[in-house]
Amino acid sequence: MKPILCCLGTTFALIFTAATAPAQSIPVPVNLWRLVAQEDTDGDKKITIHDCITPFEIRDDKNAGVRTITNEYQLSLLLQNLKQADDEHQPEISLDQLRLEENIADRTHRLIKDVYWDALTRRIDAEHVDEVVHDPKVVSKADYIYVPGADEAAADYFDTVAKTANGQHRSPPLKVVLLPAPDKITGAFVRNLDGEHGILSLALETNADGRICGMPYVVPGERFNELYCWDSYFITLGLLQDGRTNLARAMADNLLYEVRYYGKVPNANRTYYLTRSQPPFLTSIIRAVYESGAVDKTWLAAALKTAMTEYQNIWLGSDRAVKIGLYELSRYYDSGNGPCPEVEPGHYDEQIQPWLSQVNNSTIQRFNVSTNLPLTPFWFLNQYLYCGDYTDLKADGQTLGEFFKNDRAVRESGHDTTHRFDDRTADFVSVDLNSLLYKYETDFADLIENEFGGKLPGVNGGQGGAEFWRQQAAKRKAAMMALMWDEQCGYFFDYDFVNRQRSTYISATGLWPLWAKLLDTNNPAEMKRAQRTAAFACGKLEQFTGLSATAQESVESARRHDGRQWDYPYGWAPHQMLAWQGFRNYGLEADAGRLAYRWLYAIAKNAHDYNGMVPEKYNVVTGSHDVFVEYGNVGAKFSYIATEGFGWMNASFEAGLKFLSPARLAELRDMKPPPAK
Repeated sequence: MKPILCCLGTTFALIFTAATAPAQSIPVPVNLWRLVAQEDTDGDKKITIHDCITPFEIRDDKNAGVRTITNEYQLSLLLQNLKQADDEHQPEISLDQLRLEENIADRTHRLIKDVYWDALTRRIDAEHVDEVVHDPKVVSKADYIYVPGADEAAADYFDTVAKTANGQHRSPPLKVVLLPAPDKITGAFVRNLDGEHGILSLALETNADGRICGMPYVVPGERFNELYCWDSYFITLGLLQDGRTNLARAMADNLLYEVRYYGKVPNANRTYYLTRSQPPFLTSIIRAVYESGAVDKTWLAAALKTAMTEYQNIWLGSDRAVKIGLYELSRYYDSGNGPCPEVEPGHYDEQIQPWLSQVNNSTIQRFNVSTNLPLTPFWFLNQYLYCGDYTDLKADGQTLGEFFKNDRAVRESGHDTTHRFDDRTADFVSVDLNSLLYKYETDFADLIENEFGGKLPGVNGGQGGAEFWRQQAAKRKAAMMALMWDEQCGYFFDYDFVNRQRSTYISATGLWPLWAKLLDTNNPAEMKRAQRTAAFACGKLEQFTGLSATAQESVESARRHDGRQWDYPYGWAPHQMLAWQGFRNYGLEADAGRLAYRWLYAIAKNAHDYNGMVPEKYNVVTGSHDVFVEYGNVGAKFSYIATEGFGWMNASFEAGLKFLSPARLAELRDMKPPPAK
């Protein structure tokens, strides 16, 4: 059968013409392993542009040739589909099922919509416990599920799950631990869990059969096998674009559960993340799910009350709210202390050298013995953390305690790591965070006014009224315009409140005020500012395949020059998605479409050339996934088949389609490169 693609708005549909003859079948195993032996010349269990390919003959069960494949893309499709059939124990497959003519844009869309979302979906319950408790980031003595003590039904359920599992001699044993109230979960409490970290339980529901099961959620992928805070917003947009409204609602319900029982939306639902959150998108998720028609006003009212609690207790709490003269803005912070347990071994080795070298350059007492032997980073950190040593040492004006506070704060920002804050993240009120909180305030105002007639039921005092939230938003806008807007550049910058000066570090987060609609579209002067903001960003950040996280000139002028993944030349899905919508908010459709095309081209091109790969991030200057900075590139390591892509990258492809005109969609299917930059 010959596939014909129909474009219905931004939705692809494959329609097949009637077959003129029965589809021929071929044996799966013999063709698969012959293909691997002949075409995977670099032995990475993929067929990519790096392999030295030769014409490959597909053979039937009589060893007769039925078709010859000569290009690496079709060979990679052949590999993926044969391997999938083999994994499913299919002895043979029809030529039609191999989909060798499938366009890469159509294929990427189809796999995300029909395969990847399901592959990334998790539940925390008896049936799925083994899938979710495993954590490659830390080592623990057992498999731990931590349950809020206040959720008695969940405590009873998971206690039964553990008893059943351990009664079957589960190894390692499954242990259920009840957590105290959120105000008792301090940095010291979490530090004392070292060696016993585990997953935080989420919401439970009763299915149609009357059986209790975990409410589903979507994870980013690979080593990030938990529900993440800001990833969830972008994933939700992708789910809604693909009509997965029930799953999008479940994502929202799980995040609301976290606020109600853990006091915040943690960085992710593991115990070592309990001391921090991430960029707050909760009201945007609530609003998107409500406007999809997946929930009613009763749900909306309860969700808004919960989001108000998070807004007040976390983002306006004493750790994060900062008074700057007449203004008040918010910063990122983490109540924990010392190195983060989840970072990869050796991650801090280079960063702690300024402190470690002071110790190793002097004779010191260790274990009551005088020695000149150099101290390793591992032992240095352990003595600092568990023995209280070296707390008074300073490097670059910081103690180790201050260094780790800032390191933790940059992780709450989601931009771990970047030179943008000069390793002093807690000293800045940032454009991104305050744009998000402005969006909270206007979301509260809009939804209360439009859905509840100006007064949210059950909320006493000013917070129940739309006008209160309009005033809060106006105060934040005034502060941001006074401290963060640079009239000369025509752009938004973070503000260093310790040194009382606006940063000059150019970041894609300077576009977030456009996404949040900070500037009034009915005010000509503010519309001009929006246009200047967009033009400045495009001039400084636009690259061959999208926006770089920060500007090259800013990276080059940074105090340090070690490579960091949230800096130039790397690009990330959330920056692209927020920029596209921000430009659209101010009528800049051409800019939004151009940038969306650059990004979607990178996704499609890498999937085409690298065996279907959809990774975490790209080098947007080259358009390549070959990114080995810091943590490498999640989603790039797989064998034979890319089974899940990466959460927000999947979402950016699906959401990005609606920013492309029919002409651009056709160009994407033809893999037409965007203009050079």
